[in-house]
Amino acid sequence: MAILASINFQWVLLSATFLGIAAGMFGTLAYWKRQSLMSDALSHAALPGVVIAFMIINEKNFFILILGAALSALLGAWFIYVIRSSSRIKEDTAMGIILSVFFGAGIVLLTLVNRSGSGSQSGLDTFIFGQAASMVRLDVYTMVILATAIIVLITFAYKEWKLFLFDPEFARGIGLSSRGMDIAYMIGLVTTIVIGIQAVGVILMAALLIIPAVSARYWTQSFKIMLLLSGIFGGLSGAIGTFLSAQGAGWPTGPFIVLSASIFFVFSLFFGKEKGFIAEKMEFRAQQRQALSENEAPGVLKEGGHK
Repeated sequence: MAILASINFQWVLLSATFLGIAAGMFGTLAYWKRQSLMSDALSHAALPGVVIAFMIINEKNFFILILGAALSALLGAWFIYVIRSSSRIKEDTAMGIILSVFFGAGIVLLTLVNRSGSGSQSGLDTFIFGQAASMVRLDVYTMVILATAIIVLITFAYKEWKLFLFDPEFARGIGLSSRGMDIAYMIGLVTTIVIGIQAVGVILMAALLIIPAVSARYWTQSFKIMLLLSGIFGGLSGAIGTFLSAQGAGWPTGPFIVLSASIFFVFSLFFGKEKGFIAEKMEFRAQQRQALSENEAPGVLKEGGHK
C-alpha cells in the first residue's frame, strides 16, 4: 500500500507502537496497584492543561501542551488525595468528581478557544479522540523519547516495582522508600497518559493503559510475563489502530487503537490459559471426570470380590 511507503506514516506508526508498549507495561503496574480508575481520572484531568497551555503560547507546541497536561493531571491527583484524606469521601468517588469537573472545565475552555478560530485551526480538538496523522516530526520524537524513558524505568527497576506492589513491608525493611516509589509511580503514570493524548485522546487513553494489562492477565500468573505480554498487546494495538485510522481522511486514531486492544482482550477472555472461558470449561470437565473416576473406584473393587 502507498501509505506504508510514507515516511511520515512510518514515524507516526513507530511512535504509536512505542506508546502502546509503554502504556501496556505501565498499565500492569496500575492493574496491580488497583488504580485503573485513577488512570481514567487523570487522563480526563489533563484536558484543561492542554487548552490553557495553548491559550498561553497560542501555538501547538506538543512539548508545551503535554507539559500543561502533566501539570493539570498532577493537580487533579493532588485534589483526589486532599478530598480522600480530609473528608469521608472514598477514593473512587473523589476520582469520579475530579474526572467530571476537570473534563467539564476542559470542554468549556476548548469551546471558547475554538470560537476564536485559533483552536480549531491548530487541530486542538484532536486531543479529545486522538489523531496521530496530525503529529509532526518533533511530536513523534518527543513521544518516542518519553515512551522509551517509561519502558526503561519499568525494566531497570523491575525488582523495586515488584516489591512496591506485592511486598511493601519487606520493601520498607530493606530501605526502599514507599513515598519515593509512590512519587515515581505517579510521575510515570502521568507521563504515560500525557504523551498519548494527541494520538489516542484524553477520553480513551485510559483504555490503552487498562485493556492490554487485563488481557495479559488471562495468560499468566507471572508478573514478569504479564509485563511482557501487556507491552506486546499494547504495542500491537497502537500499530494496528494507527494503520487502520490512516485508511480514511480525518479518522480519529484513539477509537481504532482501543478497538484493536479490545480484539486482544476478547481473544484472551475466551482462549487465555489462566481463567479464560474455554480453559475454565476444560478444567471443570477434567475435575468432573476425576471426581467420577474416584467415585466409581470403590464399586469396581467390590464387584471384583477384594473388599
